[in-house]
Amino acid sequence: MKKILVIEDEVNFARFIELELTHESYSVTVAYDGEKGLKLALSEEWDLILLDLMLPGLGGFDVCRRVREKKLTPIIMLTARDSVIDRVSGLDSGADDYIPKPFAIEELLARIRALQRRVDKYGDSQSLLTFRDISLNTDSRIVMKGELSISLTKREFDLLALFMSNINRVLTRDMLLDNVWGFDAEVEMNVVDVYVRYVRNKLGDSGEEGYIRTLRGIGYVMR
Repeated sequence: MKKILVIEDEVNFARFIELELTHESYSVTVAYDGEKGLKLALSEEWDLILLDLMLPGLGGFDVCRRVREKKLTPIIMLTARDSVIDRVSGLDSGADDYIPKPFAIEELLARIRALQRRVDKYGDSQSLLTFRDISLNTDSRIVMKGELSISLTKREFDLLALFMSNINRVLTRDMLLDNVWGFDAEVEMNVVDVYVRYVRNKLGDSGEEGYIRTLRGIGYVMR
């Protein structure tokens, strides 16, 4: 049974979605605020997250971005705001799809099925990452550049996986340190720069046209 997390502060609307999805044989859990929703999203495994944009406390954009720092769980944003900038912001923060309120439940179900078909066709969305001619499998821990296998240490692999999970997103050195080494690790900040250089060298990364770009004084971005 597929597990869906619904993060929605409108109680009646959330209950309506829960009943409809349960009727379709999904297992549904509801969180009514961003903080609780984020905690559930990160502490358990979900097949899909339905995320409202306008949440008390921690907003939908922030929840989405923070989930994306750790996981690639499919996310569909639900919101009454339907401007182009809101749709773009939602997708840029890491959402896989965006559906404006009000919507017919049939449309939501169709979008869920379409997203699931993509996952089923291309494999577990959390196991295969691709960028240009690089592919990285988080299950087998195999990295390929075209037809060439790339050998990485555990730390190098985790660093590259983080970059490939956040294409076009700027990652500060603090973010890289926290996610790869752990927030409580006693590691000097320049270790991040050293390992980025290691990964670049193994990928044959070259300057401005390479895979990982340096943003001086800020961090790095893969684009």
